[in-house]
Amino acid sequence: MFTGIVEEIGTLETLTPLPGGEARLQLRGPLAASDARLGDSIAVDGVCLTVVDLTGDRRFAVDAVPETLRRTALRDAAPGSRVNLERALRADARLGGHIVQGHVDGIASLRSRRDGGRWVDLVFSIDPALAPLIAEKGAITVSGVSLTVTSAGDDSFGVSLIPATLGATTLGDLAEGGLVNIEVDVLARYVARLQQTGAIGADAPDPTAPEAPDTPDAPDALDAPEAPEPEAARR
Repeated sequence: MFTGIVEEIGTLETLTPLPGGEARLQLRGPLAASDARLGDSIAVDGVCLTVVDLTGDRRFAVDAVPETLRRTALRDAAPGSRVNLERALRADARLGGHIVQGHVDGIASLRSRRDGGRWVDLVFSIDPALAPLIAEKGAITVSGVSLTVTSAGDDSFGVSLIPATLGATTLGDLAEGGLVNIEVDVLARYVARLQQTGAIGADAPDPTAPEAPDTPDAPDALDAPEAPEPEAARR
């Protein structure tokens, strides 16, 4: 798990295709590699990847499976690209951003950029299927950066970047048409899934409703007591 608070900007040095459609990425990140161990998780532009090799000199390698390459902008990454890096959250650390899983939901492209002096407004185009999962003033992860949504449309959303974010992440250099990885708030995912399955909604059963009391079964006609025989019939 991560927080979306980028620790450093690293460099993708090589991207080597592997059998089966996978790829191995070698990255240089002095801080990320400083205490990394095999099997550790590191977020690379918001994608949770596992360290598979420590090549020394502040470098580490990760593997990306076909699903990762299909769903994220890493598929188009070129050697020399700068990437946002964040090590996994420690249990005793502060949660400065929001809960980020590193499970990217899709790719967005930068539609517009408006410079406001020390700050920048960005508007991204997204798959309309993701739009219901993004809410104004909610949290969203953009290439590993935890941000607050400033506007939410049917096929877009906006964010604002403060000077600290512009200087500490790759978003400061993003040009119009540039691609980024998007992860929506994890709570939105589960609410959408509950609605999809009918677990919540107008027709869903209320789990807090009291159970109806048991109604005793009506007596079976065969078990009913026989009527007394008339007096005349007994003579």
